[in-house]
Amino acid sequence: MRLPLTAHTAKPWRIHELTPDFTVEDVWALPTPGGPGEFPRLLAQFSGSGFPAGAPGIVRVLWEARWKLGRVFGWDDEDGGLGARVPTLRDRFPDDLRTAPTGPDLGELPFDPLYQLDDEWAAEMANRTVHGVLHLSWVPDGTGGYRGQMAVLVKPNGRRGAAYMAAIKPFRYLFVYPALLRLIERKWQESELEEA
Repeated sequence: MRLPLTAHTAKPWRIHELTPDFTVEDVWALPTPGGPGEFPRLLAQFSGSGFPAGAPGIVRVLWEARWKLGRVFGWDDEDGGLGARVPTLRDRFPDDLRTAPTGPDLGELPFDPLYQLDDEWAAEMANRTVHGVLHLSWVPDGTGGYRGQMAVLVKPNGRRGAAYMAAIKPFRYLFVYPALLRLIERKWQESELEEA
């Protein structure tokens, strides 16, 4: 379920210290009901979700089309990424985050892990269109339990980056996010059955 941006911005997440020049693009409640100590389980499942390979065909086609366009237009060339076009957010870390674990790698997803804490994890990516952050957290659900929450923060690269974000928005909402949320829910339910 899509949430208001304040579901992310009103919380005292450490990512706020690192991204004052970023915009919160999306916030989603994840279908992962659980208890207070289950954030590591969410991270393990998210990193091993098999997305986009396990997503419906339309998502895989869109994903491949995006990477083909990136090759044609040079969006993903090394000189347009982290450490080249933009410095990594690690350069903004306060001392205590420098020693925090980075957490899991996301496999096929082009994000580099930044840090993992008890209830939040962040990863970043950059190309010629945008510098982006994927933020996962573990939050009270209002009924005595907890659930995952996902936020996407972006810093578009000029007008081209803003146009790119506007162009992909309908595809994200119609295809990518729904497929990702269904995959997360299915994996979460499967793991509950395995533990039972």
